[in-house]
Amino acid sequence: MGRFLHSSFPLLLFFAVALTFQSVQASDPELTKDFQVPAGINAADIDGKFFTSEALKNVTPNTASPFATVTTANLVAPVKAPFLAVDGLGVSMALLQYPPGTVNPPHTHPRGTELLYIIEGTLDVGLVDTTNKLFTNTLYKGDIFAFPKGLVHFQINNDKYKTVTALAGFSSSNAGLVRLPNTLFNTSTPISDKVLQISFGISGNVVKALRAQFA
Repeated sequence: MGRFLHSSFPLLLFFAVALTFQSVQASDPELTKDFQVPAGINAADIDGKFFTSEALKNVTPNTASPFATVTTANLVAPVKAPFLAVDGLGVSMALLQYPPGTVNPPHTHPRGTELLYIIEGTLDVGLVDTTNKLFTNTLYKGDIFAFPKGLVHFQINNDKYKTVTALAGFSSSNAGLVRLPNTLFNTSTPISDKVLQISFGISGNVVKALRAQFA
């Protein structure tokens, strides 16, 4: 037994290192210092303002849109004032506002898990796992719902009168966003009509109609 362990040690070590590397690569890079100083900024000049973002202050929802208003504070957003302090920290946030009848369409976050906290209102949510099982629930003020990284999920405000307000936390400084309708029917170079027709079992006219929604 001792000889087996001794001879197998290099192989076991390899697998341990490989698994650790895979785990690290699957999330934000780990910092080896207190925080990341952005390029072009002198560390001595950093003060408390660097760790502060006003991205979620005084946000008004777009009541003319059928979609929820999502305001993000992360490494790349807002575009004019990204929250550079979260670089390498593996966290970010978003304020979500759902006027009556609005939806946050099916989407994924490829680089981060999401925790959604309901500040005000009642919200219907759902997620689909890799076996195509649908999980749904109705969330109320104070509830928290977890959307695992990479899984398709959505939310809808079915209330006819009240706006829902929620706060999302992500396990990445830039969790990413892949909105399925937009991704499939509004790419910079259109996906082949034939691919979409066969994949969804729809006609070319339906494909054109769906694309027209994004024109």
